[in-house]
Amino acid sequence: MNIETIQADLIDEFSIFDDWMERYEYMIELGKSLPMIASEFKTDDNIIKGCQSKVWLHAELENDTVVFTADSDAIITKGIVAILIRVFSNQSPETILKTNTDFIDEIGLKEHLSPTRANGLVSMIKKIKMYALAYQTQIGL
Repeated sequence: MNIETIQADLIDEFSIFDDWMERYEYMIELGKSLPMIASEFKTDDNIIKGCQSKVWLHAELENDTVVFTADSDAIITKGIVAILIRVFSNQSPETILKTNTDFIDEIGLKEHLSPTRANGLVSMIKKIKMYALAYQTQIGL
């Protein structure tokens, strides 16, 4: 599935809910379906710097697409990283680098996060893009 379709699906899913408590509950549910990071990748190298909670993010290149796994020790943060992985995982490095993140504003996520969680969200996106850049360089695109 392409990234624009995934983003549009998320916007539609979040628009169903009337208030932010319901949206938080949905994010928690999304966090439960997060592709879990293997325990050997829960290292300091994979911790997202700038997050209040601990968030581990790991990426591997499979068939010229980047596959992400993650975990967090906080349920809301786990939901946030699950949203990002749903959008960016199984995409080419080039697609990840070119994709904007306007969908985050469209679902209202950034404005409903505490400043520290909003900073963590930005840090997660930066780390995802850094992985994509590294893999793009590796496969010579």
